[in-house]
Amino acid sequence: MSGGLLFILALIPAIILHELAHGYVAHLLGDETAKIAGRLTLNPLKHIDPVGSIAVPLILAVGQMATLGRVEFLYGWAKPVPINPMNLRLNGIANPRRLMAVVALAGPMMNFALAIFAGLAVHVVHTNGMLDFLAYFIEINLLLGLFNLIPLPPMDGGRIAVGVLPLPLAVALAGAERYGILLVLLLLFVLPTVLGQFGIAFDPFQEAVARILPWAERIVLIITGNQVGN
Repeated sequence: MSGGLLFILALIPAIILHELAHGYVAHLLGDETAKIAGRLTLNPLKHIDPVGSIAVPLILAVGQMATLGRVEFLYGWAKPVPINPMNLRLNGIANPRRLMAVVALAGPMMNFALAIFAGLAVHVVHTNGMLDFLAYFIEINLLLGLFNLIPLPPMDGGRIAVGVLPLPLAVALAGAERYGILLVLLLLFVLPTVLGQFGIAFDPFQEAVARILPWAERIVLIITGNQVGN
């Protein structure tokens, strides 16, 4: 099975379960918005965002093929699960800002849990194809979880930061949400590619991934009792 197909097969459940985690935790905290919208489902069609899941990846791929002759990066997102922070309650007490941070944290935590589950599954899988899939699944879930912890709204990390920072800082950070996706695309993907054409090395995301991902993968393998090389 090709690496591209394995990537897609691993990515789809990682994204869907990430979004489901947001919606289900919000449901446990009293918000029925996602349930009413029919988003507490494993049906991938319910989670496709016309812009983030189709248009943006397609435009990025076509644009790079036309200008660079290859695809350097892709970026996209699923349709965000609808949540009304004003409905969130813990023990009957409303605290929209703090509880929204809990809901936001649920997505990355789901991805980290899926990576650990895949690490445990390695012990009972004996075919090369399934082992390759689990390797992709671990890496993609760790990448998705870590990427979403970037402390900039509308990333999960940004919403967590809004929930825990002092109110003045939280308000200022929340105000950046309307520009968040654009800033992420420009700073982490577009700018490094453009600068690279002029021989300027600037790729903070790739540098961070190169440092953090092997460490995270090693932790998952240790936790799940798999052999780890020196």
